[in-house]
Amino acid sequence: MASEMTRREWMKAAGAALAAAAGTAGAVRADDPTMGSGSSGKGGATPVAGGAPSHPVVLSDGKVIQPSRELPVLHRTQVLVVGGGPAGVSAAIAAKRAGADVTLVERYNHFGGLWTGGLVLYVYPLFAKDGTQVVRGIGGEMLDRIAKLDRGSTLRKAGSNPTVDSEAAKYMMVEMVVEAGVKVFLHCWGVEAIMDGSRVRGAVFESKSGRQAILADLVIDTTGDGDLFASAGAGYDKCIYDIGLVSRIGNLDKIDRSKGKPPTALGSITPVAGVNWVNMRGPKADGLDVATLTQLELNHRKHIWQSIEKLRAAPGYEKAFLLETAPQLGVRLTRLLEGTAKMAYPDMRAGKTYDDVVGVGGCEGSTPVAWQIPYGILVPRNVEGLLTAGRSVSADFKSADVLRLIAICYVTGHAAGVAGAVCAMDKCPTRKVDLAKVQGELKKQGAYLG
Repeated sequence: MASEMTRREWMKAAGAALAAAAGTAGAVRADDPTMGSGSSGKGGATPVAGGAPSHPVVLSDGKVIQPSRELPVLHRTQVLVVGGGPAGVSAAIAAKRAGADVTLVERYNHFGGLWTGGLVLYVYPLFAKDGTQVVRGIGGEMLDRIAKLDRGSTLRKAGSNPTVDSEAAKYMMVEMVVEAGVKVFLHCWGVEAIMDGSRVRGAVFESKSGRQAILADLVIDTTGDGDLFASAGAGYDKCIYDIGLVSRIGNLDKIDRSKGKPPTALGSITPVAGVNWVNMRGPKADGLDVATLTQLELNHRKHIWQSIEKLRAAPGYEKAFLLETAPQLGVRLTRLLEGTAKMAYPDMRAGKTYDDVVGVGGCEGSTPVAWQIPYGILVPRNVEGLLTAGRSVSADFKSADVLRLIAICYVTGHAAGVAGAVCAMDKCPTRKVDLAKVQGELKKQGAYLG
C-alpha cells in the first residue's frame, strides 16, 4: 500500500518522475525488429532497472495524484479506429480501401464486439420491404464470406436475415483486415483522447505494455460507448437501458421433445447442429458504472447456470448443457453523440431522405420502410478531428435502438471509414468534407445509398 506523503514530498517525486520519463520515452520504437512476432529466438529473463516513481501517489489528505509524464508514442497513422466491433472493422477496411494509412485498436483478443464476443449472432435488418438488400458494401461482403465457410451462417439467402457462427465471423474479420493491410493492435484499451485545443490528435491506450499514445490525423470512435468522444469533450446524451448476457446451449439435437415442454427458453438456431443461442433482455441499468456491470455479470451467470440445470432435470432434456456464456456483457446503449445532425424516430419511420446520405437501413419491426442515414449523425458538434459510428451515433433514443443493430453498425462504420479517409488525405475538417467525394467512394466500394 502506498505510504502517505506531504505536498512537498509529492512535488519532489513528481519532478523526478517527469525527468525520468523524458529520458526514457520513445526508447522502444514501434518498428523495432525485436518487437516482431515473438515466436523466434530463445526465451529467458532480462533484468530491468528500477527508476524514479511515475505512478500515482497518495497525499496526506487522502487524495490520489497522477504525476505529469511523457508518454511513449506507439505509432503514428492517418486514420485511427478505436474499437474493433462490426462498425470499427468496417470503418478500418473502408478507410484503407479509400487509400488512407489505417490503424485499428481493439481491447479484446478478437474482432466483432457484441456480434461475436457478445454472441449477438442474428444479423438484421438487411432488406427493404420489397426484398432489396440495402445493407451492402463491406457489411454485405462480410456476410457473403461467412456464408462460404462450413457452418459459417444459416439462412443467408435473398430476403432472409442470417444467423452466423461467432468463430466463423471472428476468422472472417481477421482475414479481411489482414488482406486490407490495416495495422492492428489488440489487447489495448482506449482510455483518453489526445487534444490540441478542440481538435483530437490521437488517443492514449492502456495495455500490458503500459500507457502509450497513438497519434493520428483523424480518429474514429467505435468503442460503442463513445469513450473517446466523451474524453474529448463532445456533448452526448446518456442512456439507461437493458443489459443482458447471451449464452449458447449444446446437444439440442439429442433431446426428446416428446416427453414434454422445456422448462426454460431454448433460444434460436445457429449454423452448428444442436447449438442454439439464447438472448437475454436483462434489467435497465447504467452501462458506464463498473460496480453495476460487475453485479450484473455475477447475477446473470448464476441465473443462466441455474436455468440450464433446471432444463437438464426435465425428462427428455438430460443431455442438454451450457456450451458458453458470452465473454462480453450485453450492453445495448450508453452514450449517444451530440452531432451536427440527429436522427429522429419519426423521420426514420417515414423514410426521410437526406442530401448527405451515407447509407441505408432495412425494415424491421418498428421501421416499415428502408431509411437513409445522414452524415451529420457521425460528426461531433463541438469537437474536430473525430467521427463516430456504431451504437453511439447522434440519435434520439428510439432511433438509437435501431441504429445499434449489427447490420446498421456495418453501414455507419463503412460511412465513417470512407469519410475519415477523405478528411485525413484532403486535410479538411470533418464538417467541411467533400460529401460528393465521400458518396462516390462509398458507391465505388459497393455501398447502397438509395
